[in-house]
Amino acid sequence: MNKDNVVNKPNPPIRVLIVEDSSAYRELLTNIFQSSAALQVVGAARNGEEAVRLTRRLKPDVITMDIHMPEVDGYEATRRIMSEMPCPIVMVTGSLNKNEHTRTFDAIQAGALSVLDKPTIDDTPEAFQHLISQICLLSEVRVVRRWSKPAAEKAAVGVSKNGLPLSLPATPSKTQLIAIAASTGGPGALATLLGALPAEFPIPILVVQHVTVGFGEGLAAWLDAQTPLKVRVAKHAQQLNPGEVLIAPDDYHMTVNSLRMISLQQTSPIHGLRPAADHLFHSVAKVYGDAAIGIILTGMGSDGAEGLEAMRETGAHTIAQDEVSCVVFGMPAVAIELGAAEQVKPLDQIASAMMALIQE
Repeated sequence: MNKDNVVNKPNPPIRVLIVEDSSAYRELLTNIFQSSAALQVVGAARNGEEAVRLTRRLKPDVITMDIHMPEVDGYEATRRIMSEMPCPIVMVTGSLNKNEHTRTFDAIQAGALSVLDKPTIDDTPEAFQHLISQICLLSEVRVVRRWSKPAAEKAAVGVSKNGLPLSLPATPSKTQLIAIAASTGGPGALATLLGALPAEFPIPILVVQHVTVGFGEGLAAWLDAQTPLKVRVAKHAQQLNPGEVLIAPDDYHMTVNSLRMISLQQTSPIHGLRPAADHLFHSVAKVYGDAAIGIILTGMGSDGAEGLEAMRETGAHTIAQDEVSCVVFGMPAVAIELGAAEQVKPLDQIASAMMALIQE
């Protein structure tokens, strides 16, 4: 064959299944996706039951999933799809109420990758392009089958993987703060990690979780129900309390100041993100030094890696989630490559690793 005659074929379009009970939104999403040569809408489902049937038949590359639908909602549809025929699922929903937020994060724990704002006809072309880009990016994530565990198999609060209690230090710990970064797949990972800690956990925890604007309060409320610890959205000038988990609010960088209080800022995004974990980690490195633990969980991109490196350079303990247990091995991979991670652990071993470190 003459190599000069070989033509590189373009990549086939990404096959999208839209799940949405509103005919107007189905049409809007179809028009948005079909405006891109990278996407092809292969089907549209009006409820979760139809979504499961069409997924089985069409085998799409990615699914956009609404939450509040008749007959079978988005959470149940996600759970069934991820246990029967795993496929990248992106929640595309409006910020309507706490009940919807709860089901959204239940769906993420069941295997959905992310939550994105539902578009409107008045959105800008840039907003439509952002949605298209996110769908393209998330379609490439390798997903695994999510089996529904019987209640007896679920981890008990304050118990390690081997069934032994996660014991608290007998004397005050040198560790005074724990900082955590997470992105895609993070809500479920945070629920697993925080849910394994005992109610009397003696150290404040700060979390930067990348989430769609409007869903921060819902995330905090959902996580608060998953763990015996108190989970709240952080407020400016707030003091840090033992056993309290503070989540960075929507569209604000969260740092700690020299008085060891929360400082919220709307300075420029880092890596296109606000809040950014690097901002938090660098401030923790400066203020707490070796009296902190930094943890980087599943997520796309590189946010948090340089900040975790700064923490380790000041003597802080650092942990990265391992590849096998990550939904997306992006942020932890970059941190590991930089040498920022002192330990690399499966998700279900990070809580016990934390407990061991605070007893040193």
